Amino acid sequence: MIDSVTRTVGGPKGRWAARPGRYRRWLVVAVVVALLVQMAVAMVTTAVEQTPTIDEPVYVGTAVDSLHHHRVRYNPEHPPLGKLIIAAGAALARPHLDAAFTGDQTALGRQVLYASGNDPWRLMLCARLPMIAMTLLFGLVVFAFARELTGPVGGAVALALYTFSPDIVAHGSLATLDVPAAGSLLTSVWLLWRARRRPRRYLPLAGVALGAALATKMSMLAAVPVLLLLAVLSVWYARGTHGRTPRGHARSLGIGVAAAVAVALIAMAVVWAVYFLVDPRLRWTPTGPVPVVHGLRGLAVDLLPLPEAYRDGMRVQFGFEYDTWHGFLLGHRYLGSLWYYLPVALLVKTPLGMLALWAAGTAVMLVVPRLRPAAPYVLIPAAVLLLAALIGARNLGVRYAIFLPMFLAVAAAGLMAVRRRWAYGATPALVLFVAVSSLRTYPYYLPYSNEAFGGPSRTHLRLHDSNVDWGQDLGRLADRLRERYRGERIWLVYKGSGVPSAYGIHASDPRRARSEEVRGLLVVSDSSIAQATGRLAALIDGSEPIDEVGHSITLYRR
Repeated sequence: MIDSVTRTVGGPKGRWAARPGRYRRWLVVAVVVALLVQMAVAMVTTAVEQTPTIDEPVYVGTAVDSLHHHRVRYNPEHPPLGKLIIAAGAALARPHLDAAFTGDQTALGRQVLYASGNDPWRLMLCARLPMIAMTLLFGLVVFAFARELTGPVGGAVALALYTFSPDIVAHGSLATLDVPAAGSLLTSVWLLWRARRRPRRYLPLAGVALGAALATKMSMLAAVPVLLLLAVLSVWYARGTHGRTPRGHARSLGIGVAAAVAVALIAMAVVWAVYFLVDPRLRWTPTGPVPVVHGLRGLAVDLLPLPEAYRDGMRVQFGFEYDTWHGFLLGHRYLGSLWYYLPVALLVKTPLGMLALWAAGTAVMLVVPRLRPAAPYVLIPAAVLLLAALIGARNLGVRYAIFLPMFLAVAAAGLMAVRRRWAYGATPALVLFVAVSSLRTYPYYLPYSNEAFGGPSRTHLRLHDSNVDWGQDLGRLADRLRERYRGERIWLVYKGSGVPSAYGIHASDPRRARSEEVRGLLVVSDSSIAQATGRLAALIDGSEPIDEVGHSITLYRR
């Protein structure tokens, strides 16, 4: 009675009291929009300023080739979906391609960017924009997943960690495949969680999202068995009231297995559909050598009911695993791989507040009864993918574990389920710490490292390749040389896929000249410094560092 009177005669004050939920919803919407807008600004700025990284020209070249010729020919080690998305953006630049071009995928990338009359800046930005849009959409998935587990405040916490993650901002602003693959897998897991209540609606959608992940990167195959078991678990939960007898249990299990098979079939259908979309005739002629894979791996590849181009791509990936790669960790060069490389690299490149929230959120998810059912969905796929990455042969960057900032952002939201003052106080403080640490590195997100390891200016002393120097600063180097070193003799050792002369950098390779001839400005990519031996190491030792560009290129005076 009193409540109804307040709503009718209380004037403006009564109207505010009548709809508190409405204004809370608007506040949540405002927070979500603000977080996504700041992330979009960071990613677009990064995309505009950075020149092509090492992998991007191959993907963009393959995308342009598919636009012109509608075929699967290049870069078989990665399925076409991510490159189709890149092509959708690249098409805005109306790229040209020499119809008579013959060469490998590396030459194709350079041909498209620098030798076909295209503007490399405009083409790269157009190719990156769809990936930026997808990264923002995956932020909404993170928010929705965490919100369902812990409420709107928990969703905001998870989204803040996602949007301020330097690694996600760095790689989400590139025309590469790591973020869309991981985000598609997270979407599939979220839909499997929702299938616990409405399996008929969400299991097919989960299969589509899983297929999208598999059609983007083959590394997602490691998570397939886990997701199929989660499909069984979701059906089992959905039918919980019907499975009290042994016969009911067996029936629920059978239906769950059938549902998992259906999810797998839908995922495979998506992969086939992607290849058909590129080329309805499914033509496939390798442009490079395809390794022969023996043993259980070879048998698994042969039996996989997917297009021949996909299976050849798997063979190429296994061939990479048989190679010996150069690594660099904490200032030491090595050959091969180290199982602890990724954990150490993650400690260096993840904001300290984020590490604390990941650990606390994981513990809470395992301990708090109402969150424990979500632990298999959030934690096990991430753990399996991380284990697969740990045993991989390529120690080339935390991008191989880019799924962790997504899944563990959802786990961190679990702190909002803890009814303790320390949780309500510590969580916002740590999120703010993460935000400050991330914003301080703007716009140099790729070489980010946290404060305990000296920040982005010191990352090159501990890590290399896509952790710090992926060829992204060639354009910034050109600007620096024009501003401060105009007219000087330039000696350049650049590790990247860009063409220096296309950006106005005219330099010589010091490794092809006598030491006494190398005088003037010696410019070296930090990844090359990390792996320097022999001649290059002697040149660096005999030079004085005087400047740096983007925390990824060092300038020396000789």
